[in-house]
Amino acid sequence: MDDITEHEHAIDLLQQLGLKEYESKSFVALARRQSGTAKEISETSEVPRTRVYDAIRVLESKGLVETQHSNPQVFRAVDIDEAINTLQSEYMERTESLRKALNDLEPTDDAQTTDATHEVWAISGDQGLSSRTEQLIDGATSELILVIGHESIFTDRLAELLDAARDRGVDVVVGTIDEDLRGDIEERLPAVEVFVSGLEWLGRSSVADDDTQISRLLLADREAILVSSFTAGGGEGREHEQGVFGRGFDNGLVALVRRLMATGLLAEGDPVEGEA
Repeated sequence: MDDITEHEHAIDLLQQLGLKEYESKSFVALARRQSGTAKEISETSEVPRTRVYDAIRVLESKGLVETQHSNPQVFRAVDIDEAINTLQSEYMERTESLRKALNDLEPTDDAQTTDATHEVWAISGDQGLSSRTEQLIDGATSELILVIGHESIFTDRLAELLDAARDRGVDVVVGTIDEDLRGDIEERLPAVEVFVSGLEWLGRSSVADDDTQISRLLLADREAILVSSFTAGGGEGREHEQGVFGRGFDNGLVALVRRLMATGLLAEGDPVEGEA
């Protein structure tokens, strides 16, 4: 990014974190200099001078700006790391407040909650799929089988989650698309069973003009399954990733994928005991 783009990007991110436009512009203007008066901030940020004072008061109340009570007053932004920590703390407080508010909502109907045994949902986007993957791994109590169809799935965060699951007594088995990825995972997770999957269709489809590739297959405690795929866009990343999530021991999707995964596992000598 060039300097102008970075400037605008920083302002946009600050607004996403809860600051208003003039507050964001004033903070970015101060972050680019050691200190400044309201006039100097206005000239750099294009915020009307009379509005700079209002913005500074808000930033000061949030612990993002310091004031020198001289004539004229001089302002400076706190250290960038300090500002990030402050914003992060406030963001976490807001999300926790949101969690409580949502949990305390009264249901809109009188329907009784029942155990879902035939539950299938579609999920789109890497962020949503990664979040559901994390949720399933965190919630597993006995077994996790993960087959990775694209190397970008295996992130440091995923490795930490799998390592933590194993530490709490969960049996963790990971399948890969090739020996290179297998080696990388074994190096990062030496105590985890890793194999090259016998599921050849994990790679790109052999059907003409079909660029769909399986991203991940995750089976948690033999009762919940997450399957995702993406359309290759010519780069190394995953574009247009979509997934299907199913839960329930009697769920047809879960039963089908359990058998498919068992077939792939058996190709490597049956590292997982039993089969549905």
